[in-house]
Amino acid sequence: MTDKNFNPGKGLIFSKHVPEELSHFERVFDVFKDLLTHTSGDIEEAFDWLDMLDQEYDIFNDEYTLQDFEEDLKKRGYIREEDPEKGNTGSGKGKNILTPKLEAALREYALDQIFGKLKKNGAGNHRTHKTGIGDERDGENRSFQYGDDLAAVNMTESLKNAQINNGISDLRLTEDDLIVEETKHKAQMSTVLMIDISHSMILYGEDRITPAKKVAMALVELIKRKYPKDSIDIIVFGNEAWPIKIKDLPYLKVGPYHTNTVAGLELAMDILRRKRNTNKQIFMITDGKPSCIQLPSGEFYMNSFGLDEKIVNQCFNRAAQARKLKIPITTFMIAQDPYLRQFVEEFTAQNKGKAFLTGLSGLGQMIFEDYEKNRIRRI
Repeated sequence: MTDKNFNPGKGLIFSKHVPEELSHFERVFDVFKDLLTHTSGDIEEAFDWLDMLDQEYDIFNDEYTLQDFEEDLKKRGYIREEDPEKGNTGSGKGKNILTPKLEAALREYALDQIFGKLKKNGAGNHRTHKTGIGDERDGENRSFQYGDDLAAVNMTESLKNAQINNGISDLRLTEDDLIVEETKHKAQMSTVLMIDISHSMILYGEDRITPAKKVAMALVELIKRKYPKDSIDIIVFGNEAWPIKIKDLPYLKVGPYHTNTVAGLELAMDILRRKRNTNKQIFMITDGKPSCIQLPSGEFYMNSFGLDEKIVNQCFNRAAQARKLKIPITTFMIAQDPYLRQFVEEFTAQNKGKAFLTGLSGLGQMIFEDYEKNRIRRI
């Protein structure tokens, strides 16, 4: 487009688009971050994949080589050489391991991929429709009442009232002149994200765990940026369930496990019981098929064929228990089998929660939209 100049006071100014030039490092870094997610934080394997891609797509050249990129990663503090004396804080194999800076960069990359370029715009919170003592101005005014916080008094409107009621010659401010601006409470949300890491999450040639991992990293980054007062806990479940730290998300892998949904739900509810927030929720990413429970004796009862009534009924019991605790469960089922859909629908009915039968491509956006919708809850 050619330059077209208009009066700034009357219209827009159009100029020729100049594409932003990326440095060699930035151009390769995005590809590398995606590979790291797929390799569960294995840097040497990611380098091997990068070398294979270079042979086919000419990612590197004489001016900027794979060795140059590796050195840049070290100089910028994204990777470091493993120190046997200090121990390996990551799970990369070989001489290089991820630093916390790169772990954070992977979360940010996942957020940008799934939710777009979300800008930092200050601390965000979950709003409710109930007015009262809070820290967000509502725009509605009312007369001062005994017990109101003086910090909520709208001095401009109050002085206007004083002038109208008493005149300029006898300007004085009385209690009857005071105007208070309404505020809204800001509720906080406690979320537990459950991720299925059973073997079925990689069966039939479909990688379900990598999208689930990306969504988890993106959701964590979203909450840290936009809703810093909220809390999010991540748990994984296979034969058993256990919490993982946020920094461990890039290294998450599927194991040779069955699916103990009951253990995951029990741990999630136990975590949320200890939270003081009124608003609590569970997000569960799974292929929808529970196949394992732990018996009172400590032994595991497993059945991978169909839906075992003994296992299913315990899932329904935990869903009803969560409902009594006022903890809604939103299930994101990344499978389409009719009998599994029927199970998830009944599970959802027991909890009075929600279920999304989704493919992998839209998983992140669906979780983001549901998190936003759940912002308005009880206080």
